[in-house]
Amino acid sequence: MANIVRPYGDTLDDGKVQLSFTLPVPDGPRGREAARLAVLGWGFRECEVVHSAEVSDGFSFYVAYAVADRGVDYDSVVADEAQGEEGSMGMDEVNDYIRAHIGRKVVVVGACTGFDAHTVGIDAIMNMKGYNHHFGLERYPMLEAHNLGAQVPNEKLIEYAERVNADAILVSQVVTQKDIHVQNMTQFIELLEAKGERGRFVCVAGGPRLSNKLAVELGFDSGFGRGSYADDVATFIVRKIVEKAEAS
Repeated sequence: MANIVRPYGDTLDDGKVQLSFTLPVPDGPRGREAARLAVLGWGFRECEVVHSAEVSDGFSFYVAYAVADRGVDYDSVVADEAQGEEGSMGMDEVNDYIRAHIGRKVVVVGACTGFDAHTVGIDAIMNMKGYNHHFGLERYPMLEAHNLGAQVPNEKLIEYAERVNADAILVSQVVTQKDIHVQNMTQFIELLEAKGERGRFVCVAGGPRLSNKLAVELGFDSGFGRGSYADDVATFIVRKIVEKAEAS
């Protein structure tokens, strides 16, 4: 028997959801009605637009409540995670794993590439202080971490990784408007493939709106999104290095 779950608002299984979106119409009664009809057209019912505001000339923002009748079979859900059932190791465990299975320092190079100027993601993973009580890769004794910062061209990141003989390259992407992150990540992989070096590095992508599924589809070994920490990334990298060595 399927274990169907539905959104929860006021009462279990009532299907109530909150949506927010922008329409290219002026704010006002017609705009709010257009927003309501749009939500109903998406398959929701009992829609109520509870907030609207002008965001610029000819554009308006809406918040609506609606009811979703469809649910999902929770028993059939497969998580999109990089670590799988083994889970992540802590910092000390990662260091012990490297000593036992690799026997040398692991070199990791990372940057926020393209025109993206946000360093918050790459810093949270690489800087020594880390984020939310999870130390960054610079603090790991058995890792040699190089954080190149933001707005680094893909070519420069690859050249630097070659120069320091990196084991892994981390690509951070925060800006996602018009799928610019997809274009940038695709270019990164294409550059490596053109050099014949895709197999040389463990390639990891990260960002608040990035999934493991998308990263793998674009040619990366893994992707880490919201809620990921340095120990998650470090665990994946060292296990992948050992996996590649055993397969060669």
